[in-house]
Amino acid sequence: MAEIKDPENTIIMETTKGKVVIELLPDLAPGHVARVKELAREKFYDGIVFHRVIDGFMAQTGDPTGTGMGGSDKPDLKAEFSNMSHVRGTCSMARSQNPNSANSQFFICFDDAPWLNRQYSAWGQVIEGMENIDQIKKGEPVRDPDSIVTMRVAADV
Repeated sequence: MAEIKDPENTIIMETTKGKVVIELLPDLAPGHVARVKELAREKFYDGIVFHRVIDGFMAQTGDPTGTGMGGSDKPDLKAEFSNMSHVRGTCSMARSQNPNSANSQFFICFDDAPWLNRQYSAWGQVIEGMENIDQIKKGEPVRDPDSIVTMRVAADV
């Protein structure tokens, strides 16, 4: 079990493959961390599928339509690019070509993805359960996709 240092900045995500614990990085991406926590507290992510899962790269989720084209009804976020490397377990916001278009979709890296560095807003790091992320069904789009069962801020659990 990973030690949860700061429950207010930790996400507990129950997936169809098992539990995943994510340490949030408010120092790097305060706006993105606030959005993820806000949506988790609204139960927005509950039941949302992993719609784009590329072996050796990443698992993407957070789109209520399951198509990769949707988001929440909240305004898009201003980019918060940092020098944090996209490594195995990094959680980062998905976006369109517009750097300031992140909304609710995010991805978790299976492996190091240095070409994403300083191009996407990293907001968290998986500290437990990466073996569960590894088991998520792959595909673009995924047939019969895995999903987030519940996603909560640890302080609320």
